[in-house]
Amino acid sequence: MATNRTRRLFGPDGRSVIVAMDHAMFMGPKAGLEDPGRLIESVAAAGADAVLTSYGVARTFGERLGRMGLILRADGGGTTRNPTPGDLRRVFGAADALRVGADAVIGMGMVGFNEEAASLRVLTDLVAECAPWNLPVIAEMLVAGADGKAATAADIGYAMRIGAELGADYIKTAYAGPPAEYREALRHCYRPVVVLGGGKADSDQTLLESVAEALDAGAAGVAMGRNVWGHRNPAGITQALVALVHGGASVTQALSIAAA
Repeated sequence: MATNRTRRLFGPDGRSVIVAMDHAMFMGPKAGLEDPGRLIESVAAAGADAVLTSYGVARTFGERLGRMGLILRADGGGTTRNPTPGDLRRVFGAADALRVGADAVIGMGMVGFNEEAASLRVLTDLVAECAPWNLPVIAEMLVAGADGKAATAADIGYAMRIGAELGADYIKTAYAGPPAEYREALRHCYRPVVVLGGGKADSDQTLLESVAEALDAGAAGVAMGRNVWGHRNPAGITQALVALVHGGASVTQALSIAAA
């Protein structure tokens, strides 16, 4: 059943374009994230449905969200300066999220990594705490591929299902083709899945083709970070993603929007 919170995260078509801008929580200063308020206003004007960000940004710039939904990163545990990364832990909870007007919280699930046990413990605790508040939880499910190889659609499907079984309302995870295999993975996940952007894409075309494939396979949208705020034109690439996700645009049409 749709609630006011989910309506702010997803459009009437059940899809979403989420701009992830929580990276400075563990990476510190990053080009493209110098002015969070201006970035929020830019992607809001471009039609993004929601932003995923930190407590500090939400508290400082929340009034600039307009009609966009707010997703709060609830876990952490260290920074990129730490030579020995610590276990993930919950750093914010339901009350903190509601205090800054969040419509959902997000936590990691790191399947096959050293942080697996800690991350899944944090995720289950978060689900249990948020349930009485009817506050949606997004599980960001990462999975290690076999023998050091890139994760396959089947690997990602394994992680998706774990997140759903632990009670997450939505899943954020990677895309891996071919589309038919990803479609099969989604068939085993009974929660909506948004595709993360991952590393910086080689080109707009590569990025948008990947998004189009994921949508065709059944994904419910995207949650893009550095491929938006690290783009030469964040508003333009956001508009292109909105056209793909909500407008049914072709990759060619979306490319022309991004280049405008």
